[in-house]
Amino acid sequence: MIHLFAPCRIKGLELRNRVVMPPMCQFSVFALDGRATDWHYVHYVSRAVGGAGLILIEMTAVDPEGRIEDTDLGLWSDDQIAPLARIADACRRHGARVGIQLGHSGRKARHGRTPVGPSAIPFSDRFPAPRELSTEEVRETVERFRLAARRAVRAGMDCIELHGAHGYLIHQFHSPRSNRRTDEYGRDLTRFGREVIEAVREEMPPDMPLLFRISAKEYSDGGYDLDTAIELCRAYVSAGADVIHVSAGGDGPIGAEGRPGTHAAYQVPLARGIREALGVPVIAVGRLDDPVLANAVIGNGEADLVAVGRGMLRNPYWALEAAMRLGKTADVPKQYERAFSG
Repeated sequence: MIHLFAPCRIKGLELRNRVVMPPMCQFSVFALDGRATDWHYVHYVSRAVGGAGLILIEMTAVDPEGRIEDTDLGLWSDDQIAPLARIADACRRHGARVGIQLGHSGRKARHGRTPVGPSAIPFSDRFPAPRELSTEEVRETVERFRLAARRAVRAGMDCIELHGAHGYLIHQFHSPRSNRRTDEYGRDLTRFGREVIEAVREEMPPDMPLLFRISAKEYSDGGYDLDTAIELCRAYVSAGADVIHVSAGGDGPIGAEGRPGTHAAYQVPLARGIREALGVPVIAVGRLDDPVLANAVIGNGEADLVAVGRGMLRNPYWALEAAMRLGKTADVPKQYERAFSG
């Protein structure tokens, strides 16, 4: 039976287990130039020591204006490559594989300058109205994703993830709530995302997986549902995405009848739906901190990998403790063996 600690291979990426540390922004006050710091090094490498199979570095902006806040990481400059390469190399030495999530905040930027978006529609009444990107600026943004992917490859990343969820720029383009354009990027809501995927794919080795994170349900008034998300994913897989990382929400204020659940595994049905419809590997996320539950998601064939966010923020060694609880073998560092020997 496939279980949480069974190895996993996706194209040329071999993982020691199916535990994923998802991207979680650190907003480190020392990263004002977009460069990773000692905080990021310790943060990620400790989870590699702690047994994670795949570590996804937080949303990293392809453009200075694409940061959520000015303390976000970036990959718009070659100067930002070396600190990320240091993190990736160290994580691999401890058995984990490392990817990076590339993104752009669009209208959700909180850096104090005028944000940009597909249309001049604010995220909520607490956010300023964004400036609508011109068609040429949209094309330039696609190229910024390309160049960031090129730098990610130079930094030694094992995979790349594109952030098309939680109301950030790619999500804004494929959501009719935020995209009211009349040009080609409005007539086809997947065009921007597809062009980004195609550009990034061209910079990646053929055997390197490209992950795409999507909000599979918007939970807002007039927002799209799983059926629409499946069609979006179908277009993105055709463009070159290999894995779908399934989350939800984040596109705007939650609607009166759309509030998501708060129970454990509440988003797993969304991951299962995309997996069954498209036959591609998926990552499930959302209150999966209980190892028995996470293991069941894999064993029941609902997802191929499980992302554990808050659980790993609380405990860098979540994966090692999960393996012990499940009676599975894990790569316990020799220095820590006596703590996991039963």
